[in-house]
Amino acid sequence: MGQDKLLVITDQVAVSISAVSDAIKKLRKEDVVEVDPLIITQATSDSLTSLEFSSIDDVVSLFKTLEFPSDQLLGNISRVLKPGGAVLFHFDSQTIGEQMKNPSLEHELILAGFLDIHRESFGMKCKKPSWKIGSSFALKKTSQVLPKVQMNDDDDLIDEDSLLTEEDLKKPQLPSGDCEVGITKKACKNCSCGRAGDEEKVKLGLTMDQINNPQSACGSCGLGDAFRCSTCPYKGLPKFKLGEKIALSGNFLASDI
Repeated sequence: MGQDKLLVITDQVAVSISAVSDAIKKLRKEDVVEVDPLIITQATSDSLTSLEFSSIDDVVSLFKTLEFPSDQLLGNISRVLKPGGAVLFHFDSQTIGEQMKNPSLEHELILAGFLDIHRESFGMKCKKPSWKIGSSFALKKTSQVLPKVQMNDDDDLIDEDSLLTEEDLKKPQLPSGDCEVGITKKACKNCSCGRAGDEEKVKLGLTMDQINNPQSACGSCGLGDAFRCSTCPYKGLPKFKLGEKIALSGNFLASDI
């Protein structure tokens, strides 16, 4: 430890050797300290500009005023301090009560990049991070292991087919003679519900009254297509007598069904 470089800064004009020695003992936690520190009195923000980067092992700061050290001075302390170096801020006995109540120094140390900041009965201690500026290290990635679900062949599995009853397995039977059942939904061969007649009416575009009691304004509609005009509603039907139901053959609409 005797070869370590130790820096002591203070805002006072002069500082006693005993005060410096006492502060170093609290920093190093040693009863006897053999070190020749570099002491800078009336330190300002520019007092450390002449010191080399990372050239100091530890720093002791003795001060009375609440404004000391400034943000720029803290930045210079961090610059000259070696990685992992310690800093002790020793409060003056006359202002220690106010210093303990003032949280600004702790916030400033955090912003300056210091770690392990903690208060003591005499002041405050902190450390510079152990890594150098610009250094890098790999992050350990924790792989997420998904839980494994073990399936045993002996586990009871339900066969879906066993849930069906005999009634479920029977093929449904379509009722016969029902004009409403089937894909085409047309009148069946032996239709008795009247659907066949309705289909004839729809196919011909005539009303039931026009079929059962045909009439003609020109008197030629019943003579056949040769005597019917292009707009005649009976066009395409066989000959008929006026006032008598038009007789349609059984296969008249067979090609349409």
